[in-house]
Amino acid sequence: MESRKYYVYILSSLSGVLYVGITGDLERRVQEHKEASVDGFTKKYCYHQLVYYEEFQYIDRALEREKQLKNWNRGKKLKLIESLNPKWEDWGAEITGQ
Repeated sequence: MESRKYYVYILSSLSGVLYVGITGDLERRVQEHKEASVDGFTKKYCYHQLVYYEEFQYIDRALEREKQLKNWNRGKKLKLIESLNPKWEDWGAEITGQ
């Protein structure tokens, strides 16, 4: 039986505002953000840069982590991002192949 993967991710807008989300298909979701193809908060505020993500085997753990990150202050989120992505590179290009 193939196990499913879930992802908690952080996007940065052009103005540096952070967005925390969850998905079962990171490649598709990042592509949707980059193309602004889904109406909503991320389209309105131009969240295009994937700066951090974590992979989970179980949806309940991913949901817990998403909730935890959403409750963190900006400083704590910045430290997390910079611990693995100190140059704030857009990992979305690697994920989507663009």
